[in-house]
Amino acid sequence: MFEKLEQIEKKLIEIEEKISDPKVIGDIQQYAALMKEYKKTTPIVEEYRLYKKAKADIGEGREILDSTDDPEMRELAKEQIEKAEKDVEKATDTLRIMLLPTDPNDDKNVIIEIRAGAGGEEAALFAGVLYRMYNMYAEECGFKCELLYTNETELGGFKEVSFMVTGEGAYSRFKFESGVHRVQRVPETESQGRIQTSTATVAVLPEVDDSEFELNMEELEITTHRSTGAGGQHVNKTESAIRIIHIPTGTEVDCQDERSQLKNKERALKIMKSRLAELERQKKEAELANQRKSQVGTGDRSERIRTYNYPQGRVTDHRIGLTIYSLDSFVNGRMGEMVDALITADRAAKLASQDENQF
Repeated sequence: MFEKLEQIEKKLIEIEEKISDPKVIGDIQQYAALMKEYKKTTPIVEEYRLYKKAKADIGEGREILDSTDDPEMRELAKEQIEKAEKDVEKATDTLRIMLLPTDPNDDKNVIIEIRAGAGGEEAALFAGVLYRMYNMYAEECGFKCELLYTNETELGGFKEVSFMVTGEGAYSRFKFESGVHRVQRVPETESQGRIQTSTATVAVLPEVDDSEFELNMEELEITTHRSTGAGGQHVNKTESAIRIIHIPTGTEVDCQDERSQLKNKERALKIMKSRLAELERQKKEAELANQRKSQVGTGDRSERIRTYNYPQGRVTDHRIGLTIYSLDSFVNGRMGEMVDALITADRAAKLASQDENQF
């Protein structure tokens, strides 16, 4: 590990020299790439330098103990060693986490798709709750949301809704939301006051650019149709909605929220690209199924991941066994505690897997 850290420190020094070079500063693409690497590497090197300082403090303290009989000096040296040993332990643990393989998608924008599951109109209303929750959480994180597609119900719920969250690190904050979300509450449509269980499924897809995944346009069937649902006079007047079907897989994307056919097509192609890239990712993961044990769960939309219990005011994540007793706050976008816990659990699982592979 420490050989790797030495290499990272040398690399950072090289980057610092390059970004001070006027020729590099004049090359916008090269400079941007170097600054991104600089930002990524600096925290690791800073932590490594803290580790090295603590190790030096231990050595210095031991030298004092070996060279003096002065009680006061020896006591100060012991205190220095004790503190430095704690700093070394803390820095070592932090560095182990920092050196874990990172998800290459973590910094990307993300497409989130929510679909009503079992429960009829109540499931559609719950899908609306999730959509609002994610939008509020994104705003809290400083991200921006862009609606891509909606299929609304008469009571204001969603049979399906897709939207994009943009901002650095968006995928890292939403990637654990994929799966089945279950709600237990008395529906607005229930006159007897009985608690009903309903579900909605969430899919989280990192945005894919052209360099990573290329669509074969010959495999796509693209058709236009008239918009449906709320929208005033524009609805059913013009064929601005776009439907794209990927013939080999049967994957279908429909976009109708923009008045412009061209914009709907651009959005539909963007979603299709991300869905197909996700299918490819899942296929590769299936081939490396033994690695699944080191993941909290970020892709299987058939996995029941969380329950929202309104009568008891709690939300429980079944993957990590965490229950938060502030449901109202949670569905109003205060998801940070849960997201942080999922990230921590995922890191712990990966560290455990890493330790197993060393023996």
